[in-house]
Amino acid sequence: MKNLVFATNNPHKIAEVKAIIGPDFAIRSLQDIGCHEELPETTDTIPGNALQKAQYVYDHYGVDCFAEDTGLEIEALGGAPGVHTAYYAGPQRSAVDNYNLVLSQLQGQSNRRAQFRTVIALILGGKVFTFEGIAPGHIAEQPAGEGGFGYDPVFIPDGYDQPFANLPYEVKNSISHRAKAMQGLLSFLAKL
Repeated sequence: MKNLVFATNNPHKIAEVKAIIGPDFAIRSLQDIGCHEELPETTDTIPGNALQKAQYVYDHYGVDCFAEDTGLEIEALGGAPGVHTAYYAGPQRSAVDNYNLVLSQLQGQSNRRAQFRTVIALILGGKVFTFEGIAPGHIAEQPAGEGGFGYDPVFIPDGYDQPFANLPYEVKNSISHRAKAMQGLLSFLAKL
């Protein structure tokens, strides 16, 4: 079994990635390597933030690792919240505040098209590789469901009539933006 450091301490993301990645890899978190500081996310792009976090861990802890950054991009809002997805409604990073702000901004809008976009930056031996996953869908009129995290109660993926928060964990993990980016990463690692 190979070890991979996932540059996050978000327990929801760690659980999701562990379920996607399966038994071939042992996922280690930032906490597992003794990294307790907040990783920088100061670029203005999703790929830039993913690379910035991975580079920070590689430079400061000397381990090969991967980091991801995810954004919800809504057509009617010009791609917002995008890179600001986690703290769209303020520095408290409240998922409920974030999706309630989105719902209020979309009130009366007929175009509710959106997509989740994940970019994974992998650093192996100092070389950088990136992988992207996109889940197209739309924003619901109101939140529903108790599962998932973040905007999952309001994001309905294409081909489904329920938001991510109402879908079984296995279904979400097979169609999500993060799952698609992880499949790209896994395919790449399998060739090494």
